[in-house]
Amino acid sequence: MSWKASLSRHLNVVRFFACPKSPSSRGVIGWYSKNYEELKQLNPTMPLLLRCADNAMPAITTELDFTTEHLLKYMLQYDKFKSEARADAAKKYLGYLNDPALKREYERERWNSPGFDPWQPFLEDERPDWKSDPKLSKDLSRYLEIHGELERTWNTIQGGSTPDEEFTRGENALLMCQRVDLWCAGEAEVEAAMKHLLNLGKECNDLEQDKPEYVTEFYPGVEDL
Repeated sequence: MSWKASLSRHLNVVRFFACPKSPSSRGVIGWYSKNYEELKQLNPTMPLLLRCADNAMPAITTELDFTTEHLLKYMLQYDKFKSEARADAAKKYLGYLNDPALKREYERERWNSPGFDPWQPFLEDERPDWKSDPKLSKDLSRYLEIHGELERTWNTIQGGSTPDEEFTRGENALLMCQRVDLWCAGEAEVEAAMKHLLNLGKECNDLEQDKPEYVTEFYPGVEDL
């Protein structure tokens, strides 16, 4: 029961697909019918949707907030990069994402010029030559250095218009991890698929609200009590 109670803390929605006439969907329909009431009691605000249609492939899907780090790790793990240079660039970019000191320095140097933010919306349209400003280029020299290196590395990862569109294919393949096909699966396999999606939700989704360390608002009680 414990893992069922934590579903809504890590998953936005769970969708079940099945064909009501096909024996291949009996596991999905059977597990859903037996567990829906308990799941809904434990997760009253989370949608648990069953979609039935003729010849539908039995499956379970959810929604996961994949990040750039998840994508690059996935592509490296499954050898999605056809070029060694792009694979090395991905490892280099992951090194930045996993370097808290460099990330703090990047964020700190961003504000090194008082009254100016290089992330300001429409900055490139309104001031396309801001990088040539002597004061800004001096104040933001370290920021521009880090930003330029990250930009070049990211462009290498994407590889421009590669013939086989490996980066787009990698993105699409990762998105398919939100779905588990359950053709002719039994109820035990359906439950294992649910636990698998829950573990992915723990890794990718951040649905739990941060609780304050102390009370920020105080409302006095009734005086006569």
